[in-house]
Amino acid sequence: MTRTALIGGALAALSACGGNDRPTTELQAAQINTIGVNAFLWRAALETVSFAPLSSADSAGGVIATDWYANPSNPDERVKLTVTILDQDLRADALRVAASRQVAQGGRWVEAPVQAATVQKLEDIILTKARDLRRKALAS
Repeated sequence: MTRTALIGGALAALSACGGNDRPTTELQAAQINTIGVNAFLWRAALETVSFAPLSSADSAGGVIATDWYANPSNPDERVKLTVTILDQDLRADALRVAASRQVAQGGRWVEAPVQAATVQKLEDIILTKARDLRRKALAS
């Protein structure tokens, strides 16, 4: 039996259980995409970090990692992001963003601090996009 069939069967069985407050649309999105995390958070995270080259994306484990990205208007600074989705529910505590930053000094890259507000802003953007995606899916 294929992995897709196993996951689909498991999701179908779970959706039949009582007390499930997750919308059916959310379960269907997860079943179609065969991912181990919230499908709306996953899509929103991918869209949000799409400006940077992807290093890896593990939908089963819920981890998206970018490679270094330097904004063309500020080439002496670069950032790398890791987004981790921790749950199948669309909740703020199901999302973690980590950022690394480096600045060019003397011809080499040196670690530099990342403002906590920057990471918080990225998390807020992802959550807002995920909620919008969910709202659109429920409306259709």
